Amino acid sequence: MGLIEIGRLGRPHGLNGEQGLDRCALSPLELEAIKTFTWRGRDGTTRPVTLVTVRPANDRMLVRFSGANNRAGASALTNGNLLVEEERLPDPGPGAAYNFQLIGLEVVTEEGRRIGTVAEIWPSPAHAVLVVRGPGEVLIPSIPEFVKAVSLAERRITVRLLPGMEDVPGPAPG
Repeated sequence: MGLIEIGRLGRPHGLNGEQGLDRCALSPLELEAIKTFTWRGRDGTTRPVTLVTVRPANDRMLVRFSGANNRAGASALTNGNLLVEEERLPDPGPGAAYNFQLIGLEVVTEEGRRIGTVAEIWPSPAHAVLVVRGPGEVLIPSIPEFVKAVSLAERRITVRLLPGMEDVPGPAPG
């Protein structure tokens, strides 16, 4: 199995080597259980890193790795991605899946009509939003009202769309 991105390291926090970990779906206890990760920099270089501490901080976590005992040590890891082997991830539990498992799944309506495939998942304070691309782009809130079934084995998500959901234009290109 390959390496899965579990978060992005942000800027240093304080003077003791802590830094923000953004976009991570794992809990502090799950991160502590994994303990060793692969860090990948923007230029593609990788190196192993070992977690020393992790604690929640608002909408992200603060982490510190061995060898990063000060602000400069944390700065060396800034803007890198934290990766782990897929088989080392904890089971997300019954009826749950990690975001990376949903990317590329086919999305169909309850009637069997193909909408497209999951291209991205946007986080939001209330719930994640599935960005489905096919002939057009459809944004589907990832809540039970709209997402009716997810089958990783069949690589398919069944959804219920409200009238007009497919007519809503996506965001303007950046």
